[in-house]
Amino acid sequence: MSPISVRGFAVASATAVTAVGSVVGVASGSVAQPNDAEATAADMTLLADIPAGEQAQVQTASLTQQADTQAIAADASAKKVAEESARKAAAKSAIEKKEAAEQAAKEAKERAEAKEKASRSSSSFPVQSSYTVAQIQAMASSMVPSGQFQCFSNIVDHESSWNYRAVNASSGAYGLFQALPGSKMSSVGADWQTNPATQIKWGLNYMDSRYGSPCEAWSFWQANHWY
Repeated sequence: MSPISVRGFAVASATAVTAVGSVVGVASGSVAQPNDAEATAADMTLLADIPAGEQAQVQTASLTQQADTQAIAADASAKKVAEESARKAAAKSAIEKKEAAEQAAKEAKERAEAKEKASRSSSSFPVQSSYTVAQIQAMASSMVPSGQFQCFSNIVDHESSWNYRAVNASSGAYGLFQALPGSKMSSVGADWQTNPATQIKWGLNYMDSRYGSPCEAWSFWQANHWY
C-alpha cells in the first residue's frame, strides 16, 4: 500500500467518525457549525479518493464496532433481566415456604388439640337428669376442636336446635344429630338416649370419619341439606 493510500485510509477512518458525529448532532437538534460542514465536505472529498476496496474495509469496521456495542448492551440488559427474575423467584419461594411452614404448624396444633379433646369420654362429665342448651354447648366446646366448633354447632342448630331428646316423628331419627336409627350412638355409650356428651362424642366421630372434619360435613350439609 502506498503512503498516499495509507494517508487516505486514515483520513477515511477519521471521516467516518466525523460524519457519524455530524449526523448524531443533527438528529439531536444541534446546529452544525460552518467549519464542521467544511471539514466534513473536505473529508468526504478525501474519502472519494480512497479505492473502493479500502472504503468497504472502513465501512465494515464501523458496522462491526456498532454490532459489538449493541451486543454488549444486549448482554447487559439480558443479565439484568435474569437477575431480577431470579430475585423474584427466590422471594416467591421464600414466601411459599413460610406459608407452608405456618400451615403445617397450624395443622399440627389442631391435631394435637383434637387428640386431646377426643380423649375425653362422656364419663368426664357429671350425669344429670336433664341438661340446658348452654350446658350441652359447653360440653361440645370442650370436646370439639376450636377451629371446627362453629361448623359443628351449625349442624346441630339445623338438626335438633341442641335438643338431645329430639325425635323425628316420621323417621324416628334421634338426638342432637338426628342419628338414624338413634341406637347407632350406642357404639360410644349405652347412655346415648340421656347423655348429650355421649351423643356429642358420637357426632364428632361420625363427621370426622365420614367427611374428614365438622367443617367438611357442614359444607356437604349446605349443598344437600343433609349429611
